[in-house]
Amino acid sequence: MTVKMYFSLLVPAIISLFPLGQASLPLVINTWPFKNATAAAWSVLQSGGSVLDAVEKGCARCEAEQCDGTVGYGGSPDETGETTLDAMIMNGDTMEVGSVADLRRIKNAIGVARAVMEHTEHTLLVGESASVFAENMGFIAEDLTTNKSMNIFSQWLKGNCQPNYRKPVSLPPAGRIRECRLKNMIPDPTTSCGPYKPRAMLKQSKRAQHANRRSHDTIGMIAVDGNGHVAAGTSTNGLKHKVPGRVGDSPIVGAGAYADSLAGGASATGDGDIMMRFLPSYLAVELMRAGADPSAACKTAISRIKRHYSEFFGAIICANTTGHYGAACNKVDGFSQFHFMVSNSESDTPLLKSVDCF
Repeated sequence: MTVKMYFSLLVPAIISLFPLGQASLPLVINTWPFKNATAAAWSVLQSGGSVLDAVEKGCARCEAEQCDGTVGYGGSPDETGETTLDAMIMNGDTMEVGSVADLRRIKNAIGVARAVMEHTEHTLLVGESASVFAENMGFIAEDLTTNKSMNIFSQWLKGNCQPNYRKPVSLPPAGRIRECRLKNMIPDPTTSCGPYKPRAMLKQSKRAQHANRRSHDTIGMIAVDGNGHVAAGTSTNGLKHKVPGRVGDSPIVGAGAYADSLAGGASATGDGDIMMRFLPSYLAVELMRAGADPSAACKTAISRIKRHYSEFFGAIICANTTGHYGAACNKVDGFSQFHFMVSNSESDTPLLKSVDCF
């Protein structure tokens, strides 16, 4: 079956299950109860600013306020105790994207991402080179470490570096767990700190368990103006205790966020290492392009991941160019409802919304 045939069969079915609700433009929608970020973005639109300005200002507010400790400086130290930032911004009119990952020393990650988009021909800059680029663009170099982040790191070291994201074994092919010889690590990452190295092949029949799924969040934001122009963006400091150099879904176009002014926008949050493999934001926008209601598009994007990783932690927000919006999330222990913020001309103030996970 071709992709076109797949969408032609899928979309009418999901539209019938999730009919369109009332819509209003302009619209700002973002993940999690980050009300001040919503208000900052809404204020930009109300004063005549662009959707790109709105997304940048909204995400920047979260960076400055260190929303939930998972956005901006002073949060989610990696295995060495360092905080690094990821961000992206996308222009739904031109399909231009700017992203940064593993950014050091610069607090305004979303601003640097926009500078990548507007001052280079590139899409993504990473690591130390991204930081140097930012400094050359006039961004101030500052220490991203705080007393709070150092305390998190110190407690983690005292707890033998638990949890972490090292696999104690390599995963065998499906259905061959008992026969396959699996590579172990030394020292054992389930009981000890690193540095870690591979050692002799040992038999093992149990798969590695993923670390705490609530060790991270992301602000993802979509803005749609009165003429249907769309922009989307993300900002995060990633996973607590991540392997240095790790890049999640947030700065990856189509994974962390996606925007197209001919269809709509979407942004995802959760276990980025899993979610980025499925490009949920891109899928949701393409479903809306084919006529799906945003709620249905969100749910389909989550369902696609669930088929492979039933226990993954994640959620997604979606909005189309007429101002309809929706969200969906995967139901797991401790996460049965997802909260997000909405501001449009009906409310004229940020409202907390929620959706039950499935």
